[in-house]
Amino acid sequence: MLSRLTFLFVLSICVVARPAVAQIAAVEPDERGIPTIAPLIDAVDDAVVNIAVVSERPAQMTPLFRDPYFQPFLPPLEQLPPQRQMSAGSGVIVDAGEGYILTNNHVVENGDEIRVTLRDNRTIEAELIGRDPATDIAVLRIDANNLTEVPLGDSETLLVGDFVVAIGNPFGLGQTVTSGIVSALGRSGINPEGYEDFIQTDASINPGNSGGALITLDGNLVGINTAIIAPNGGGNVGIGFAVPINMALAVMDQLVEFGEVQRGRLGVMIQDLTPDLAEALGADAEAGAIVSSVEPGTPADDAGLIPGDVIVAVDGEGVDGSADLRQRIGLHRPGDEVEITYVRDGDRLVTQVALADGGGPRLAERDRGTSDALAGVRLAPLDRHHPAWGDADGVVVSEIAPGSRAAQAGLEAGDVITAVNRQTVGSIRDIDRVLADAPNAVALTVWRDGRTLLIVLRS
Repeated sequence: MLSRLTFLFVLSICVVARPAVAQIAAVEPDERGIPTIAPLIDAVDDAVVNIAVVSERPAQMTPLFRDPYFQPFLPPLEQLPPQRQMSAGSGVIVDAGEGYILTNNHVVENGDEIRVTLRDNRTIEAELIGRDPATDIAVLRIDANNLTEVPLGDSETLLVGDFVVAIGNPFGLGQTVTSGIVSALGRSGINPEGYEDFIQTDASINPGNSGGALITLDGNLVGINTAIIAPNGGGNVGIGFAVPINMALAVMDQLVEFGEVQRGRLGVMIQDLTPDLAEALGADAEAGAIVSSVEPGTPADDAGLIPGDVIVAVDGEGVDGSADLRQRIGLHRPGDEVEITYVRDGDRLVTQVALADGGGPRLAERDRGTSDALAGVRLAPLDRHHPAWGDADGVVVSEIAPGSRAAQAGLEAGDVITAVNRQTVGSIRDIDRVLADAPNAVALTVWRDGRTLLIVLRS
């Protein structure tokens, strides 16, 4: 389904010196006698902003650089200026006093400059507080007066059939309002690597709406518009998705406090409970997640969970399946105590579990001589039998911390570093040796998808 999924690149942001909360008037006929939601839109539209993101991508090697005839006439790749790209999206001011704006990670990732334009046409450079690719949420901050924030709703109270309004900046046309209903709740499977609990809506959402607001008719923010199903890369077909505001706020709290999301870990392998499995296990439950294995020494092991247990609730809230359990645990921090309700041999049992550190995007920074250009980058030896690497020779970037200097410069997980400062490298030790004498600027020659790139990092 991911091949059919179009993520919306839009923006909107605002910050506040003096907080102002939108006051929503009741939806009723106006002086013309016409039913309208115009008062609602008038109360919240100042809190939805446009976001412009400028990024610099390293110069890419074209076939001309490989042609012996042209090579003498072409400058070295590292002398070519970087390519500047611009994208746009939307954002929502959720804290006018602090100037915090919620938007999507995919709107701002790899951005070198992020600018927010308010409804009164003020354009302000934004600070990236943090971003979380797993939930596609990012938090920006702006320094501005007279901001308006959107009142926060409770996405847990939404029902299928509730009327909602989507506000954003589709196709760069300017602020646009569309309406519809909540079509479904708890959607997942769109991005299996992420944490998903999407609100589905038929309110028209198009490219450029990403990061915009999904609002109920009482004027409360219940979701951050994120993605659409768009067959053949087209526009809206009435299937859009928003991150529930409760999830977005849980992520925001961690991004503001830590600059990243620290996820708790239970230590189990799980699968969905089906009616057949429930009967086989003697589990009197209609939904839940079956524990298929328990990792030794983990919180689940310490709590006495065993394969065959069916986890049916976390902190008293029912678990719909394995994806739901993964999301509920992943949105807790390491060290948080959660109450796990499970069924074993027909008995319903409860245990308290203190979650372990789930790892996530945080990577230990290694001391690399006098340069910290690769801080937040994890390297691995090249598997020469892996079909993805082809004839490449070097060191693989296995993980990279979001927001790190290398990530901002364009380095990506899966890149193969073939040279550092024009010195060929074949091992991590080679890279450490070159970086020990590196100047402030480090030039990486990178192989990616059959292309050679030059990425310059400044420490």
